[in-house]
Amino acid sequence: MKQVILFLSILFISVSAIAQNKGVVTEKHKVLGNCNSCKKRIEAAAFIKGVKRVEWDKHSQNLTLTYDAGKTNPEAILTSVARVGHESDLVKVDANDPAYKKLPTCCAYKEHKCEDDE
Repeated sequence: MKQVILFLSILFISVSAIAQNKGVVTEKHKVLGNCNSCKKRIEAAAFIKGVKRVEWDKHSQNLTLTYDAGKTNPEAILTSVARVGHESDLVKVDANDPAYKKLPTCCAYKEHKCEDDE
């Protein structure tokens, strides 16, 4: 009897764990930036409610997002990134946008590239 209860307990825990991860999605989106300062800013802005993990690569310009699809979506995440001045494949930022104009000179990706290797 103890074995049956143990088996059912393990089965229940396994099914619960699978159900919790059902809505977790990982995607990549192009986000423009130049340097490690951009990386910090982009990743901080992307980490909104429902986001599990973010990683921006300055060489490929790809932002890898892992998020709960029941709590957020790529448009909301990339809109948050655009609010700090960084354009993506889904949300564009004009060079006259106030958020873009606030970026440090090195981070002004529309005007030039920097060779920041912090």
